[in-house]
Amino acid sequence: MSTIASTALDRLLLRPADLGDLRLPNRVVMAPMTRARATGEGLVPNGMHTAYYGQRAGAGLIITEGTWVSERAIGFPHVPGVYSEEQIRGWRRVTDVVHALGGRIVLQLWHTGAASHPDHLGGARPAGPSAVDPRERSYTLGGPKATVTPREMTLAEIRDTVAEYGAASANARHAGFDGVEIHALGSFLIPQFLNPRLNRRRDAYGRDAAGRRRLLMEIVDAAAAAWDGRRVGVRLSPHWTAERFTADERTLADYDALVAELCDHPVAYLHLRGPAPAAPGAAPGHDAFARYRPLFDGPLIANHGFDRESGNAVIGAGLADAVSYATHFVANPDLVARFALDRELAAGDPGTYYTGGAGGYVDYPASGWEDGVRR
Repeated sequence: MSTIASTALDRLLLRPADLGDLRLPNRVVMAPMTRARATGEGLVPNGMHTAYYGQRAGAGLIITEGTWVSERAIGFPHVPGVYSEEQIRGWRRVTDVVHALGGRIVLQLWHTGAASHPDHLGGARPAGPSAVDPRERSYTLGGPKATVTPREMTLAEIRDTVAEYGAASANARHAGFDGVEIHALGSFLIPQFLNPRLNRRRDAYGRDAAGRRRLLMEIVDAAAAAWDGRRVGVRLSPHWTAERFTADERTLADYDALVAELCDHPVAYLHLRGPAPAAPGAAPGHDAFARYRPLFDGPLIANHGFDRESGNAVIGAGLADAVSYATHFVANPDLVARFALDRELAAGDPGTYYTGGAGGYVDYPASGWEDGVRR
């Protein structure tokens, strides 16, 4: 065995890990990335999705792009769903290939809530926790458009939404996934309920911080009911900033209680997105992960701005069990191998991140290194 390979085997990112009942061969996680390639009728995953995820099966765990739990959840063009039989069959082709190549893959479940637009919903107004415009930009087939004032969800609609998450989780299991992840960051439905600027309800799903986090807890329980053991992850970030979202001390304190309460629910892992690095290319700080690590008694995935060295460092500091990578996986389908062999990383083309074709999606090559010499 070469000296390079021997040294690589001692790196923390390359060691196995358990996330709940998910057994990972390494700690390099592919983060969820919206890539907008479901361009056919019915928002069905296609052959490009199968190739894309199959190429990246070397990840310790793949977390798919956010996927619609129902037609009412839609808020972005060309994103696949998991609510129809055709979509389930499309995802089954993806999971079969990933598993045949030795990979593990979970499906991220997504609902945009008030951040959607009538263009996505047949002209209907989106629904959110309260009739408060989130003041976001919704990307539609006609270009980006300002969000509108949503309808306040009724209690019946909230119950239906929780049930849709449960059904989507069961569909993910039927499609062959190894688990699911709840998309609970950004400016979308669940963070809207967590946000006192947008959630002004006076019922059990508002009123105070405990009420505002009730929807997430019910969704976690509904999603977990479809699985044996712990196979439901949750992705959070108190550091998301936008006009209605501020990482102030009140928000951080609310998330302290939220993370602690997740310990009382069947969560496989917490996927925590930290704040943006202090400067482009700077290593991510550890403060966010140090704050929440003691509050959660399960595995933690760190995310946002990590490279190989900083990923090993956050694991070595005991602040994370795994690290997720987004843009590095775009242009480096063999990212784990490149980390292991200390190879240079390719850069992706942001102009193709959200286009509808194969270019910039499935045409990035492996590094081409053989016996330590580039061919």
